[in-house]
Amino acid sequence: MFEKEQNEIQTQIENILENQGISKKPFKWSWIPFCGHWGISTSFFSTASFEARKQKGINVRQRAIAIADQIASTLKLPPSFEKVEAVKGYLNLYYDSSVFAKRVIDEVLQQGDVFGRGQPTGKKIMVEYSQPNTHKAFHVGHLRNMVLGSSICEILEFSGNDVIRANYIGDIGLHVIKWLWNYMNFHNRELPPVEGKTRWMGGLYAEAIKKIDDNPEYEEQVRDLFKLWDEKDPEIVALWEKTRQWSLEAFNEVYDLLGIKFDKIYFESEVEEPGKGIVEQLINDGIARDERPEGAVIVDLDAILGTEENYRVLVILRSDGTSLYPTKDLPLAIMKFNEFDLDRSIYVVDVRQSLYMKQIFKILDLMGNEWAKDCYHLAYEIVNLPGNVTIASREGTVVLLEDLISEAKKRAFKIVEDKNAELDEKIKKDIAQKVAIGAIKYSLLSRDNTKVITFDWEAAMDMNGQAAPYIQYAAVRANSILRRVQFTLPESKEIRYKLSKDEVELIDLLARFPREVQRAAKDLRPLLVANYSFEVARAFSNFYNRCPVLNADNETKEFRLRIVAGTKQVVINSLNLLGIKVPEVM
Repeated sequence: MFEKEQNEIQTQIENILENQGISKKPFKWSWIPFCGHWGISTSFFSTASFEARKQKGINVRQRAIAIADQIASTLKLPPSFEKVEAVKGYLNLYYDSSVFAKRVIDEVLQQGDVFGRGQPTGKKIMVEYSQPNTHKAFHVGHLRNMVLGSSICEILEFSGNDVIRANYIGDIGLHVIKWLWNYMNFHNRELPPVEGKTRWMGGLYAEAIKKIDDNPEYEEQVRDLFKLWDEKDPEIVALWEKTRQWSLEAFNEVYDLLGIKFDKIYFESEVEEPGKGIVEQLINDGIARDERPEGAVIVDLDAILGTEENYRVLVILRSDGTSLYPTKDLPLAIMKFNEFDLDRSIYVVDVRQSLYMKQIFKILDLMGNEWAKDCYHLAYEIVNLPGNVTIASREGTVVLLEDLISEAKKRAFKIVEDKNAELDEKIKKDIAQKVAIGAIKYSLLSRDNTKVITFDWEAAMDMNGQAAPYIQYAAVRANSILRRVQFTLPESKEIRYKLSKDEVELIDLLARFPREVQRAAKDLRPLLVANYSFEVARAFSNFYNRCPVLNADNETKEFRLRIVAGTKQVVINSLNLLGIKVPEVM
Protein backbone atom coordinates (compact mmCIF):
# COMPACT_ATOMS: atom_id res chain seq x y z
CA MET A 1 0.00 0.00 0.00
CA PHE A 2 2.90 2.34 0.75
CA GLU A 3 5.48 0.49 -1.35
CA LYS A 4 6.55 3.60 -3.28
CA GLU A 5 7.30 5.59 -0.13
CA GLN A 6 8.94 2.59 1.55
CA ASN A 7 11.21 2.06 -1.46
CA GLU A 8 12.07 5.77 -1.46
CA ILE A 9 13.04 5.59 2.22
CA GLN A 10 15.09 2.45 1.63
CA THR A 11 16.98 4.08 -1.25
CA GLN A 12 17.78 7.06 0.97
CA ILE A 13 19.06 4.76 3.74
CA GLU A 14 21.24 2.80 1.31
CA ASN A 15 22.71 6.05 -0.07
CA ILE A 16 23.43 7.34 3.46
CA LEU A 17 25.17 4.09 4.38
CA GLU A 18 27.17 4.09 1.15
CA ASN A 19 28.29 7.70 1.65
CA GLN A 20 29.47 6.78 5.16
CA GLY A 21 31.36 3.77 3.85
CA ILE A 22 29.04 1.37 5.62
CA SER A 23 28.24 -1.89 3.84
CA LYS A 24 24.64 -2.10 2.55
CA LYS A 25 23.67 -5.29 4.31
CA PRO A 26 20.06 -6.25 3.37
CA PHE A 27 17.52 -5.32 6.02
CA LYS A 28 13.86 -6.13 6.46
CA TRP A 29 10.86 -3.94 7.17
CA SER A 30 8.17 -4.91 9.64
CA TRP A 31 4.98 -3.27 10.86
CA ILE A 32 5.19 -1.57 14.22
CA PRO A 33 2.54 -3.10 16.53
CA PHE A 34 -0.44 -0.79 16.29
CA CYS A 35 -1.03 1.47 19.28
CA GLY A 36 -3.05 4.28 17.78
CA HIS A 37 -0.39 5.16 15.21
CA TRP A 38 0.68 3.34 12.03
CA GLY A 39 4.33 2.78 11.23
CA ILE A 40 7.08 0.55 9.89
CA SER A 41 10.38 -0.41 11.45
CA THR A 42 13.76 -1.87 10.60
CA SER A 43 16.94 -2.51 12.57
CA PHE A 44 20.67 -2.22 11.86
CA PHE A 45 21.95 -5.13 13.94
CA SER A 46 22.72 -7.24 10.87
CA THR A 47 24.61 -4.29 9.33
CA ALA A 48 26.60 -3.81 12.55
CA SER A 49 27.24 -7.54 12.85
CA PHE A 50 28.55 -7.62 9.28
CA GLU A 51 30.98 -4.82 10.12
CA ALA A 52 32.06 -6.59 13.32
CA ARG A 53 33.07 -9.67 11.34
CA LYS A 54 35.35 -7.57 9.17
CA GLN A 55 36.74 -5.32 11.91
CA LYS A 56 37.55 -6.54 15.39
CA GLY A 57 36.59 -4.58 18.46
CA ILE A 58 33.18 -3.38 17.26
CA ASN A 59 30.38 -3.68 19.80
CA VAL A 60 27.39 -4.78 17.65
CA ARG A 61 24.71 -3.29 19.90
CA GLN A 62 26.43 0.09 20.24
CA ARG A 63 27.21 0.20 16.52
CA ALA A 64 23.58 -0.58 15.57
CA ILE A 65 22.41 2.23 17.88
CA ALA A 66 24.89 4.65 16.30
CA ILE A 67 23.81 3.76 12.73
CA ALA A 68 20.11 4.11 13.59
CA ASP A 69 20.73 7.51 15.24
CA GLN A 70 22.69 8.70 12.23
CA ILE A 71 20.01 7.58 9.76
CA ALA A 72 17.23 9.19 11.82
CA SER A 73 19.03 12.56 11.90
CA THR A 74 19.81 12.52 8.16
CA LEU A 75 16.67 11.05 6.61
CA LYS A 76 14.28 13.32 4.65
CA LEU A 77 10.74 12.03 5.17
CA PRO A 78 8.22 11.87 2.30
CA PRO A 79 4.97 13.80 2.98
CA SER A 80 3.09 10.61 3.89
CA PHE A 81 5.30 10.14 6.98
CA GLU A 82 4.80 12.11 10.17
CA LYS A 83 7.99 11.38 12.12
CA VAL A 84 11.06 9.16 12.42
CA GLU A 85 12.80 8.00 15.59
CA ALA A 86 15.80 5.85 16.48
CA VAL A 87 15.27 3.51 19.42
CA LYS A 88 18.09 1.19 20.59
CA GLY A 89 19.27 0.23 17.11
CA TYR A 90 15.84 0.30 15.51
CA LEU A 91 14.55 2.89 13.05
CA ASN A 92 10.82 3.60 13.46
CA LEU A 93 8.92 5.59 10.86
CA TYR A 94 5.35 6.71 11.52
CA TYR A 95 2.83 7.51 8.82
CA ASP A 96 0.66 10.59 8.83
CA SER A 97 -2.61 9.13 10.20
CA SER A 98 -4.87 11.08 7.85
CA VAL A 99 -2.84 10.14 4.77
CA PHE A 100 -2.70 6.49 5.84
CA ALA A 101 -6.44 6.28 6.60
CA LYS A 102 -7.40 7.89 3.32
CA ARG A 103 -5.14 5.63 1.32
CA VAL A 104 -6.44 2.46 3.01
CA ILE A 105 -10.06 3.31 2.27
CA ASP A 106 -9.22 4.45 -1.28
CA GLU A 107 -7.43 1.22 -2.01
CA VAL A 108 -10.24 -0.95 -0.61
CA LEU A 109 -12.86 0.86 -2.69
CA GLN A 110 -10.75 0.97 -5.85
CA GLN A 111 -9.89 -2.73 -5.74
CA GLY A 112 -13.28 -3.95 -4.53
CA ASP A 113 -13.63 -7.72 -4.53
CA VAL A 114 -9.92 -8.20 -5.29
CA PHE A 115 -8.72 -6.14 -2.33
CA GLY A 116 -6.35 -8.35 -0.36
CA ARG A 117 -5.50 -10.60 -3.31
CA GLY A 118 -1.82 -11.49 -3.46
CA GLN A 119 0.50 -11.28 -6.45
CA PRO A 120 0.78 -14.50 -8.53
CA THR A 121 3.31 -16.87 -6.97
CA GLY A 122 3.63 -19.20 -9.95
CA LYS A 123 2.98 -22.12 -7.57
CA LYS A 124 0.56 -24.87 -8.60
CA ILE A 125 -1.13 -26.49 -5.62
CA MET A 126 -3.68 -29.31 -5.59
CA VAL A 127 -6.00 -29.68 -2.61
CA GLU A 128 -7.83 -32.98 -2.33
CA TYR A 129 -10.90 -32.83 -0.11
CA SER A 130 -14.44 -34.15 0.47
CA GLN A 131 -13.57 -37.75 -0.61
CA PRO A 132 -17.05 -39.23 -0.03
CA ASN A 133 -17.91 -42.88 -0.52
CA THR A 134 -20.68 -43.64 -2.97
CA HIS A 135 -23.55 -45.80 -1.71
CA LYS A 136 -23.47 -43.93 1.60
CA ALA A 137 -25.17 -40.78 2.89
CA PHE A 138 -23.49 -37.45 3.58
CA HIS A 139 -23.54 -36.91 7.32
CA VAL A 140 -22.27 -34.14 9.60
CA GLY A 141 -18.90 -35.89 9.91
CA HIS A 142 -18.26 -35.21 6.20
CA LEU A 143 -18.98 -31.53 6.59
CA ARG A 144 -15.76 -30.44 8.25
CA ASN A 145 -13.65 -31.96 5.49
CA MET A 146 -15.67 -30.24 2.76
CA VAL A 147 -15.81 -26.85 4.45
CA LEU A 148 -12.13 -26.88 5.48
CA GLY A 149 -10.89 -28.04 2.08
CA SER A 150 -12.99 -25.54 0.17
CA SER A 151 -11.86 -22.63 2.36
CA ILE A 152 -8.20 -23.65 2.06
CA CYS A 153 -8.61 -23.54 -1.73
CA GLU A 154 -10.18 -20.07 -1.62
CA ILE A 155 -7.43 -18.73 0.64
CA LEU A 156 -4.56 -20.27 -1.33
CA GLU A 157 -5.98 -19.00 -4.61
CA PHE A 158 -6.69 -15.50 -3.26
CA SER A 159 -3.15 -15.33 -1.87
CA GLY A 160 -1.78 -15.75 -5.41
CA ASN A 161 -1.45 -19.49 -6.03
CA ASP A 162 -2.80 -21.55 -8.92
CA VAL A 163 -5.11 -24.01 -7.15
CA ILE A 164 -6.59 -27.27 -8.44
CA ARG A 165 -9.59 -28.40 -6.39
CA ALA A 166 -9.67 -32.20 -6.41
CA ASN A 167 -12.14 -34.76 -5.12
CA TYR A 168 -11.31 -38.45 -4.73
CA ILE A 169 -14.50 -40.48 -4.61
CA GLY A 170 -14.56 -43.95 -3.07
CA ASP A 171 -16.74 -45.70 -5.63
CA ILE A 172 -15.44 -49.23 -5.00
CA GLY A 173 -14.47 -51.31 -2.01
CA LEU A 174 -16.07 -53.47 0.63
CA HIS A 175 -18.68 -50.84 1.57
CA VAL A 176 -19.98 -50.80 -2.04
CA ILE A 177 -20.05 -54.60 -2.19
CA LYS A 178 -22.07 -54.75 1.05
CA TRP A 179 -24.54 -52.19 -0.33
CA LEU A 180 -24.86 -54.09 -3.63
CA TRP A 181 -25.34 -57.38 -1.74
CA ASN A 182 -28.18 -55.86 0.30
CA TYR A 183 -29.78 -54.28 -2.75
CA MET A 184 -29.63 -57.44 -4.86
CA ASN A 185 -31.01 -59.66 -2.12
CA PHE A 186 -33.59 -57.42 -0.45
CA HIS A 187 -34.33 -54.40 -2.69
CA ASN A 188 -33.86 -55.69 -6.24
CA ARG A 189 -35.15 -53.29 -8.95
CA GLU A 190 -36.12 -50.70 -6.33
CA LEU A 191 -35.54 -47.08 -7.41
CA PRO A 192 -34.37 -44.25 -5.16
CA PRO A 193 -36.87 -41.51 -4.27
CA VAL A 194 -36.79 -38.23 -6.17
CA GLU A 195 -36.00 -36.39 -2.94
CA GLY A 196 -33.82 -37.70 -0.12
CA LYS A 197 -31.64 -39.85 -2.36
CA THR A 198 -28.61 -39.78 -0.05
CA ARG A 199 -30.80 -40.67 2.91
CA TRP A 200 -32.12 -43.70 1.02
CA MET A 201 -28.62 -44.78 -0.10
CA GLY A 202 -27.27 -44.41 3.42
CA GLY A 203 -30.24 -46.29 4.85
CA LEU A 204 -29.53 -49.30 2.65
CA TYR A 205 -25.88 -49.28 3.72
CA ALA A 206 -26.75 -49.13 7.44
CA GLU A 207 -29.28 -51.90 6.84
CA ALA A 208 -26.63 -54.04 5.15
CA ILE A 209 -24.25 -53.62 8.09
CA LYS A 210 -26.94 -54.62 10.57
CA LYS A 211 -27.96 -57.70 8.57
CA ILE A 212 -24.37 -58.89 8.28
CA ASP A 213 -23.61 -58.17 11.95
CA ASP A 214 -26.73 -60.10 13.02
CA ASN A 215 -26.13 -62.95 10.57
CA PRO A 216 -22.41 -63.82 10.24
CA GLU A 217 -23.23 -66.41 7.59
CA TYR A 218 -23.84 -63.53 5.17
CA GLU A 219 -20.12 -62.70 5.27
CA GLU A 220 -19.36 -65.51 2.82
CA GLN A 221 -21.98 -64.19 0.37
CA VAL A 222 -20.37 -60.75 0.54
CA ARG A 223 -16.90 -62.23 -0.08
CA ASP A 224 -18.23 -64.15 -3.08
CA LEU A 225 -19.77 -60.99 -4.47
CA PHE A 226 -16.50 -59.11 -3.96
CA LYS A 227 -14.72 -61.82 -5.96
CA LEU A 228 -17.25 -61.45 -8.79
CA TRP A 229 -16.67 -57.71 -8.77
CA ASP A 230 -12.91 -58.23 -8.89
CA GLU A 231 -13.39 -60.49 -11.92
CA LYS A 232 -15.51 -57.73 -13.54
CA ASP A 233 -18.70 -59.75 -13.81
CA PRO A 234 -20.83 -57.79 -16.39
CA GLU A 235 -24.05 -57.92 -14.36
CA ILE A 236 -22.36 -56.69 -11.18
CA VAL A 237 -20.48 -53.94 -13.04
CA ALA A 238 -23.70 -52.73 -14.73
CA LEU A 239 -25.54 -52.54 -11.40
CA TRP A 240 -22.57 -50.77 -9.82
CA GLU A 241 -22.51 -48.16 -12.61
CA LYS A 242 -26.23 -47.45 -12.30
CA THR A 243 -26.25 -47.19 -8.51
CA ARG A 244 -23.02 -45.17 -8.43
CA GLN A 245 -24.70 -42.57 -10.63
CA TRP A 246 -27.49 -42.26 -8.08
CA SER A 247 -24.88 -41.35 -5.47
CA LEU A 248 -23.06 -38.87 -7.70
CA GLU A 249 -26.30 -37.03 -8.50
CA ALA A 250 -27.07 -36.77 -4.79
CA PHE A 251 -23.53 -35.55 -4.05
CA ASN A 252 -23.85 -32.75 -6.60
CA GLU A 253 -27.03 -31.51 -4.96
CA VAL A 254 -25.14 -31.14 -1.67
CA TYR A 255 -22.12 -29.49 -3.32
CA ASP A 256 -24.36 -26.98 -5.12
CA LEU A 257 -26.16 -26.15 -1.88
CA LEU A 258 -22.88 -25.56 -0.03
CA GLY A 259 -21.24 -23.70 -2.92
CA ILE A 260 -18.44 -26.27 -3.17
CA LYS A 261 -16.78 -26.91 -6.52
CA PHE A 262 -14.08 -29.11 -7.99
CA ASP A 263 -11.73 -28.83 -10.96
CA LYS A 264 -10.80 -32.50 -11.04
CA ILE A 265 -12.58 -35.61 -9.80
CA TYR A 266 -10.74 -38.90 -9.33
CA PHE A 267 -12.40 -42.24 -8.67
CA GLU A 268 -10.98 -45.19 -6.78
CA SER A 269 -12.11 -47.42 -9.63
CA GLU A 270 -9.77 -45.71 -12.12
CA VAL A 271 -6.65 -46.29 -10.01
CA GLU A 272 -7.34 -49.83 -8.80
CA GLU A 273 -5.67 -51.65 -11.71
CA PRO A 274 -2.69 -49.26 -11.96
CA GLY A 275 -2.32 -49.78 -8.21
CA LYS A 276 -1.97 -53.54 -8.60
CA GLY A 277 0.77 -52.87 -11.13
CA ILE A 278 2.59 -50.67 -8.61
CA VAL A 279 2.29 -53.44 -6.01
CA GLU A 280 4.12 -55.79 -8.38
CA GLN A 281 6.74 -53.11 -9.01
CA LEU A 282 7.27 -52.67 -5.27
CA ILE A 283 7.70 -56.44 -4.86
CA ASN A 284 10.23 -56.56 -7.73
CA ASP A 285 12.14 -53.59 -6.28
CA GLY A 286 12.40 -55.27 -2.90
CA ILE A 287 10.32 -52.59 -1.16
CA ALA A 288 7.27 -54.82 -0.63
CA ARG A 289 7.19 -58.39 0.63
CA ASP A 290 4.75 -60.87 -0.93
CA GLU A 291 3.43 -63.28 1.70
CA ARG A 292 0.62 -64.72 -0.40
CA PRO A 293 -1.26 -67.05 -0.36
CA GLU A 294 -1.04 -67.37 3.44
CA GLY A 295 -0.56 -63.66 4.03
CA ALA A 296 -0.89 -60.30 2.27
CA VAL A 297 1.57 -58.06 0.41
CA ILE A 298 3.20 -55.76 2.95
CA VAL A 299 5.79 -52.99 3.20
CA ASP A 300 7.77 -53.23 6.44
CA LEU A 301 8.90 -49.62 6.58
CA ASP A 302 10.70 -49.86 9.91
CA ALA A 303 12.79 -52.79 8.65
CA ILE A 304 13.66 -50.91 5.44
CA LEU A 305 14.47 -47.57 7.04
CA GLY A 306 16.13 -48.83 10.20
CA THR A 307 15.34 -45.57 11.97
CA GLU A 308 13.90 -44.81 15.36
CA GLU A 309 10.91 -43.12 13.73
CA ASN A 310 7.93 -45.46 13.88
CA TYR A 311 6.47 -46.13 10.42
CA ARG A 312 5.39 -49.70 11.17
CA VAL A 313 4.08 -52.11 8.53
CA LEU A 314 1.59 -51.22 5.79
CA VAL A 315 -0.52 -53.86 4.04
CA ILE A 316 -0.87 -52.85 0.38
CA LEU A 317 -2.77 -55.83 -1.09
CA ARG A 318 -4.98 -58.53 0.42
CA SER A 319 -3.96 -62.17 0.35
CA ASP A 320 -6.71 -62.89 -2.22
CA GLY A 321 -5.38 -60.18 -4.53
CA THR A 322 -8.14 -57.64 -3.88
CA SER A 323 -7.21 -54.00 -3.38
CA LEU A 324 -6.95 -51.86 -0.27
CA TYR A 325 -6.68 -48.08 0.19
CA PRO A 326 -2.87 -48.06 -0.31
CA THR A 327 -3.27 -50.03 -3.55
CA LYS A 328 -5.12 -47.02 -4.95
CA ASP A 329 -3.56 -44.07 -3.10
CA LEU A 330 -0.08 -44.75 -4.47
CA PRO A 331 -1.00 -44.53 -8.18
CA LEU A 332 -3.32 -41.59 -7.46
CA ALA A 333 -0.43 -39.52 -6.09
CA ILE A 334 1.68 -40.34 -9.15
CA MET A 335 -1.21 -39.51 -11.47
CA LYS A 336 -1.67 -36.09 -9.83
CA PHE A 337 1.95 -34.99 -10.25
CA ASN A 338 2.24 -36.39 -13.78
CA GLU A 339 -0.95 -34.68 -14.93
CA PHE A 340 -0.51 -31.27 -13.32
CA ASP A 341 3.23 -30.91 -12.55
CA LEU A 342 2.37 -29.79 -9.03
CA ASP A 343 4.48 -27.78 -6.63
CA ARG A 344 2.46 -29.13 -3.72
CA SER A 345 -0.25 -31.70 -3.07
CA ILE A 346 -2.40 -31.20 0.04
CA TYR A 347 -4.58 -33.99 1.42
CA VAL A 348 -7.43 -32.90 3.71
CA VAL A 349 -7.85 -36.13 5.67
CA ASP A 350 -9.06 -37.14 9.16
CA VAL A 351 -6.34 -36.89 11.84
CA ARG A 352 -6.83 -40.59 12.62
CA GLN A 353 -5.20 -41.34 9.26
CA SER A 354 -1.98 -39.51 10.16
CA LEU A 355 0.19 -42.63 10.37
CA TYR A 356 -1.31 -43.99 7.16
CA MET A 357 -0.62 -40.76 5.23
CA LYS A 358 2.96 -40.73 6.55
CA GLN A 359 3.40 -44.32 5.34
CA ILE A 360 2.06 -43.51 1.86
CA PHE A 361 4.34 -40.48 1.49
CA LYS A 362 7.36 -42.52 2.63
CA ILE A 363 6.66 -45.35 0.16
CA LEU A 364 6.36 -42.76 -2.64
CA ASP A 365 9.75 -41.43 -1.53
CA LEU A 366 11.29 -44.92 -1.50
CA MET A 367 10.03 -45.37 -5.07
CA GLY A 368 12.27 -42.47 -6.10
CA ASN A 369 9.67 -39.72 -6.45
CA GLU A 370 11.42 -36.49 -5.50
CA TRP A 371 8.06 -34.73 -5.21
CA ALA A 372 7.03 -36.98 -2.29
CA LYS A 373 8.38 -34.27 0.03
CA ASP A 374 5.77 -31.91 -1.45
CA CYS A 375 2.85 -34.06 -0.28
CA TYR A 376 1.21 -32.68 2.85
CA HIS A 377 -1.44 -34.11 5.16
CA LEU A 378 -3.76 -31.38 6.48
CA ALA A 379 -5.35 -33.21 9.40
CA TYR A 380 -8.63 -32.32 11.03
CA GLU A 381 -10.43 -33.64 14.09
CA ILE A 382 -13.90 -35.12 14.35
CA VAL A 383 -17.25 -33.37 14.82
CA ASN A 384 -19.35 -34.61 17.72
CA LEU A 385 -23.03 -34.33 18.48
CA PRO A 386 -24.01 -32.67 21.74
CA GLY A 387 -23.15 -35.15 24.50
CA ASN A 388 -19.91 -36.15 22.70
CA VAL A 389 -21.57 -38.76 20.49
CA THR A 390 -19.15 -39.41 17.65
CA ILE A 391 -20.80 -39.47 14.24
CA ALA A 392 -20.38 -42.65 12.16
CA SER A 393 -22.22 -43.77 9.03
CA ARG A 394 -22.81 -47.28 10.34
CA GLU A 395 -24.68 -46.04 13.44
CA GLY A 396 -28.39 -45.42 13.52
CA THR A 397 -27.87 -42.16 15.48
CA VAL A 398 -26.07 -40.50 12.55
CA VAL A 399 -27.11 -36.92 11.81
CA LEU A 400 -27.49 -36.51 8.06
CA LEU A 401 -26.13 -33.36 6.48
CA GLU A 402 -29.49 -32.55 4.91
CA ASP A 403 -31.12 -32.69 8.36
CA LEU A 404 -28.52 -30.34 9.83
CA ILE A 405 -28.99 -27.86 6.99
CA SER A 406 -32.77 -28.09 7.26
CA GLU A 407 -32.65 -27.34 10.98
CA ALA A 408 -30.25 -24.45 10.37
CA LYS A 409 -32.63 -22.96 7.79
CA LYS A 410 -35.54 -23.13 10.24
CA ARG A 411 -33.54 -21.34 12.90
CA ALA A 412 -32.21 -18.76 10.43
CA PHE A 413 -35.70 -18.13 9.06
CA LYS A 414 -36.87 -17.26 12.57
CA ILE A 415 -34.05 -14.70 12.86
CA VAL A 416 -35.12 -13.11 9.57
CA GLU A 417 -38.79 -13.15 10.64
CA ASP A 418 -37.93 -11.39 13.88
CA LYS A 419 -35.91 -8.67 12.16
CA ASN A 420 -37.80 -8.19 8.85
CA ALA A 421 -41.23 -9.83 8.98
CA GLU A 422 -42.50 -7.61 6.14
CA LEU A 423 -40.10 -9.08 3.55
CA ASP A 424 -41.38 -11.25 0.72
CA GLU A 425 -41.44 -14.95 1.64
CA LYS A 426 -39.07 -15.93 -1.18
CA ILE A 427 -36.56 -13.27 -0.11
CA LYS A 428 -36.77 -14.44 3.51
CA LYS A 429 -36.03 -18.02 2.45
CA ASP A 430 -33.04 -16.90 0.37
CA ILE A 431 -31.66 -14.89 3.30
CA ALA A 432 -32.30 -17.78 5.69
CA GLN A 433 -30.33 -20.14 3.46
CA LYS A 434 -27.30 -17.79 3.36
CA VAL A 435 -27.45 -17.31 7.12
CA ALA A 436 -27.90 -21.05 7.76
CA ILE A 437 -25.03 -22.18 5.53
CA GLY A 438 -22.85 -19.38 6.90
CA ALA A 439 -23.61 -20.36 10.50
CA ILE A 440 -22.67 -23.98 9.88
CA LYS A 441 -19.48 -23.19 7.99
CA TYR A 442 -18.25 -20.55 10.40
CA SER A 443 -18.82 -22.77 13.42
CA LEU A 444 -16.40 -25.30 11.87
CA LEU A 445 -13.82 -22.86 10.51
CA SER A 446 -13.60 -20.64 13.58
CA ARG A 447 -12.04 -23.49 15.54
CA ASP A 448 -8.59 -24.92 15.00
CA ASN A 449 -8.87 -27.89 12.63
CA THR A 450 -6.84 -30.02 15.07
CA LYS A 451 -9.48 -29.59 17.80
CA VAL A 452 -12.54 -31.80 18.31
CA ILE A 453 -15.79 -29.89 17.73
CA THR A 454 -19.10 -30.49 19.45
CA PHE A 455 -21.69 -28.74 17.31
CA ASP A 456 -23.62 -26.11 19.28
CA TRP A 457 -26.74 -24.51 17.80
CA GLU A 458 -26.81 -21.55 20.17
CA ALA A 459 -23.20 -20.61 19.40
CA ALA A 460 -23.57 -21.18 15.65
CA MET A 461 -26.62 -18.88 15.32
CA ASP A 462 -25.50 -16.21 17.81
CA MET A 463 -26.36 -12.70 16.58
CA ASN A 464 -24.22 -11.10 19.29
CA GLY A 465 -21.13 -13.28 19.50
CA GLN A 466 -18.43 -14.84 17.35
CA ALA A 467 -20.68 -16.42 14.75
CA ALA A 468 -21.46 -15.91 11.06
CA PRO A 469 -24.84 -14.19 11.58
CA TYR A 470 -23.14 -11.49 13.67
CA ILE A 471 -20.50 -10.90 10.99
CA GLN A 472 -23.02 -11.01 8.13
CA TYR A 473 -25.15 -8.50 10.02
CA ALA A 474 -22.22 -6.07 10.10
CA ALA A 475 -22.24 -5.99 6.29
CA VAL A 476 -26.04 -5.72 6.27
CA ARG A 477 -25.86 -2.74 8.66
CA ALA A 478 -23.31 -1.09 6.37
CA ASN A 479 -25.60 -1.79 3.45
CA SER A 480 -28.54 -0.12 5.18
CA ILE A 481 -26.51 3.10 5.64
CA LEU A 482 -25.36 3.06 2.01
CA ARG A 483 -28.92 2.45 0.83
CA ARG A 484 -29.90 5.76 2.44
CA VAL A 485 -27.58 7.58 0.02
CA GLN A 486 -28.59 5.29 -2.87
CA PHE A 487 -25.11 3.68 -2.82
CA THR A 488 -23.56 6.88 -4.19
CA LEU A 489 -20.21 7.52 -2.52
CA PRO A 490 -18.50 10.91 -2.18
CA GLU A 491 -15.20 11.39 -3.98
CA SER A 492 -11.96 10.79 -2.10
CA LYS A 493 -10.71 13.94 -0.38
CA GLU A 494 -8.08 14.86 2.17
CA ILE A 495 -9.21 14.23 5.73
CA ARG A 496 -9.37 17.52 7.59
CA TYR A 497 -10.96 16.41 10.86
CA LYS A 498 -9.39 14.45 13.70
CA LEU A 499 -10.18 10.74 13.37
CA SER A 500 -11.79 9.14 16.40
CA LYS A 501 -10.34 6.15 18.18
CA ASP A 502 -13.07 3.89 16.74
CA GLU A 503 -12.38 5.07 13.18
CA VAL A 504 -8.65 4.53 13.57
CA GLU A 505 -9.08 1.02 15.01
CA LEU A 506 -11.50 0.00 12.26
CA ILE A 507 -9.28 1.35 9.48
CA ASP A 508 -6.28 -0.40 11.00
CA LEU A 509 -8.13 -3.73 10.79
CA LEU A 510 -9.12 -3.10 7.17
CA ALA A 511 -5.48 -2.38 6.31
CA ARG A 512 -4.42 -5.73 7.78
CA PHE A 513 -6.56 -7.87 5.45
CA PRO A 514 -3.87 -8.55 2.77
CA ARG A 515 -1.43 -9.65 5.50
CA GLU A 516 -4.04 -11.89 7.15
CA VAL A 517 -4.69 -13.58 3.80
CA GLN A 518 -1.00 -14.35 3.34
CA ARG A 519 -0.67 -15.58 6.93
CA ALA A 520 -3.67 -17.89 6.58
CA ALA A 521 -2.32 -19.24 3.27
CA LYS A 522 1.14 -19.87 4.73
CA ASP A 523 -0.23 -21.66 7.81
CA LEU A 524 -3.20 -23.32 6.02
CA ARG A 525 -5.49 -21.97 8.75
CA PRO A 526 -8.90 -20.55 7.79
CA LEU A 527 -9.25 -19.93 11.53
CA LEU A 528 -7.12 -16.80 11.07
CA VAL A 529 -9.54 -15.37 8.50
CA ALA A 530 -12.53 -16.39 10.64
CA ASN A 531 -11.11 -14.57 13.66
CA TYR A 532 -10.18 -11.57 11.53
CA SER A 533 -13.67 -11.22 10.04
CA PHE A 534 -15.13 -11.24 13.56
CA GLU A 535 -12.69 -8.53 14.71
CA VAL A 536 -13.71 -6.35 11.75
CA ALA A 537 -17.41 -6.87 12.51
CA ARG A 538 -16.87 -6.02 16.17
CA ALA A 539 -14.87 -2.88 15.33
CA PHE A 540 -17.57 -1.82 12.89
CA SER A 541 -20.20 -2.30 15.58
CA ASN A 542 -18.26 0.10 17.82
CA PHE A 543 -17.94 2.57 14.95
CA TYR A 544 -21.65 2.22 14.09
CA ASN A 545 -22.72 2.93 17.67
CA ARG A 546 -20.29 5.78 18.43
CA CYS A 547 -19.61 7.54 15.15
CA PRO A 548 -22.63 9.22 13.50
CA VAL A 549 -22.49 8.95 9.72
CA LEU A 550 -25.56 10.45 8.07
CA ASN A 551 -26.03 13.05 10.82
CA ALA A 552 -22.40 14.15 10.94
CA ASP A 553 -21.13 17.41 9.40
CA ASN A 554 -20.67 17.15 5.66
CA GLU A 555 -16.88 16.64 5.64
CA THR A 556 -17.04 13.96 8.33
CA LYS A 557 -20.07 12.32 6.73
CA GLU A 558 -18.30 11.99 3.38
CA PHE A 559 -15.31 10.12 4.75
CA ARG A 560 -17.38 8.00 7.11
CA LEU A 561 -19.59 6.89 4.23
CA ARG A 562 -16.43 5.70 2.50
CA ILE A 563 -15.37 3.88 5.68
CA VAL A 564 -18.77 2.15 5.76
CA ALA A 565 -18.45 1.06 2.11
CA GLY A 566 -14.87 -0.11 2.66
CA THR A 567 -15.86 -2.14 5.71
CA LYS A 568 -18.72 -3.81 3.86
CA GLN A 569 -16.29 -4.78 1.09
CA VAL A 570 -13.69 -6.24 3.45
CA VAL A 571 -16.31 -8.22 5.39
CA ILE A 572 -17.62 -9.67 2.11
CA ASN A 573 -14.08 -10.46 0.88
CA SER A 574 -13.09 -12.16 4.13
CA LEU A 575 -16.30 -14.22 4.37
CA ASN A 576 -15.90 -15.25 0.72
CA LEU A 577 -12.66 -16.97 1.74
CA LEU A 578 -14.72 -19.03 4.20
CA GLY A 579 -17.35 -19.84 1.57
CA ILE A 580 -19.94 -17.63 3.30
CA LYS A 581 -22.26 -15.31 1.37
CA VAL A 582 -23.70 -12.06 2.71
CA PRO A 583 -27.38 -11.23 2.18
CA GLU A 584 -28.46 -7.69 1.28
CA VAL A 585 -30.80 -7.54 4.29
CA MET A 586 -31.44 -9.70 7.35
